[in-house]
Amino acid sequence: MDGDLETVLRQSVAESKLLQATLSQPRRKDADLARKVTVRPVRMKNGLHYQFERLLENKAFHDNLSPDAAADELSRLLADDYRQALLKTPEADIQVLINKKGKPALLRGAPSAGAKGAADGAPPAHNRTKAYVLPEGEPVPFLEALGVMTAEGRVVKAKYDKFRQINRFLETVADVVPNLPKDRELTIVDFGCGKSYLTFALYHLLAVKERRDVRIIGLDLKADVIETCSRLAERLGWDKLKFAVGDISQYNGSEAVDMVVTLHACDTATDAALIKAIGWRTAVILSVPCCQHELFGQLNQPVLKPLLKHGLLKERFASLVTDAVRAQLLELSGYRTQLLEFIDMAHTPKNVLIRAVRTGQAPSPEAVREYEAFRDFLSISPFMERNS
Repeated sequence: MDGDLETVLRQSVAESKLLQATLSQPRRKDADLARKVTVRPVRMKNGLHYQFERLLENKAFHDNLSPDAAADELSRLLADDYRQALLKTPEADIQVLINKKGKPALLRGAPSAGAKGAADGAPPAHNRTKAYVLPEGEPVPFLEALGVMTAEGRVVKAKYDKFRQINRFLETVADVVPNLPKDRELTIVDFGCGKSYLTFALYHLLAVKERRDVRIIGLDLKADVIETCSRLAERLGWDKLKFAVGDISQYNGSEAVDMVVTLHACDTATDAALIKAIGWRTAVILSVPCCQHELFGQLNQPVLKPLLKHGLLKERFASLVTDAVRAQLLELSGYRTQLLEFIDMAHTPKNVLIRAVRTGQAPSPEAVREYEAFRDFLSISPFMERNS
């Protein structure tokens, strides 16, 4: 490896100046090779270590290495496995680009916001300030317009939960961006967009940060909210972000949609949006359900009477059953589905996000039988089955 890069790696680690390293662009397609490796300093009982986080099939794997071992591993990864890295230190952000012959080029830039403060005595630890997709300290026009951030990039204290929610949403989106088409304009529909904090965030991520050709349509029943959102999009100059008044089940404004977003659409409105997405063969679906009432009155299983006789427990159980049914029906429709925690339970109990990526694979007979047995055991007739 190039001596200059080797020196930078060794000195940064030895002098505790490496605040973060992100390795990307794998050199080969390999099931065991993570698409991204993130390295952070952590303070443990036996001293400073560096945590290597690898993302494999949307799962994170962690290894904590001593400084010497971490320097060796970084050197090996850049020599053998990855073509690009970003090294963050108090003095500079260093972009590492490695050509096909294995020769690295180092591009030094100004340190990221907050990097100097982190170096002035703040110990590396698990509770270091989170590295958000939209970092604190960097002004973001749409967040300023929505009252989440000041013109100087400071997050408004009363809006900090909303700031965290926006970033959590963008982290979830960023994981599935590789599943979206790359050679044409993307079409995204946000059903029940409401005040559209996350709709604007989505456009910012894809159109502004990622420079993707994208058209987003936000749909809601409240005309005054849609008018406000439309004015803000126009003020920002985002001419491919449009808003319209309309009902999910009646929407026919697009023939093909690449991503469907439905956040807190009430009760069966979520199901209607999922049915639309399946019909479009949408590549990515992101859904945060709300007010799952439909199956509450249908649940009928004597074996579960000790649970179902309590209204509070029955309501919670019905919500879990509803989302389990949605996830399973998506899988039977050719999607790989995950249920994720959207935001912390301390802020809202409606915190489950269904993330589905289309595979197009036909369901196995076993998966069909598994779903039918579950449905029949509970004596339920889900909306998605009745209306597909």
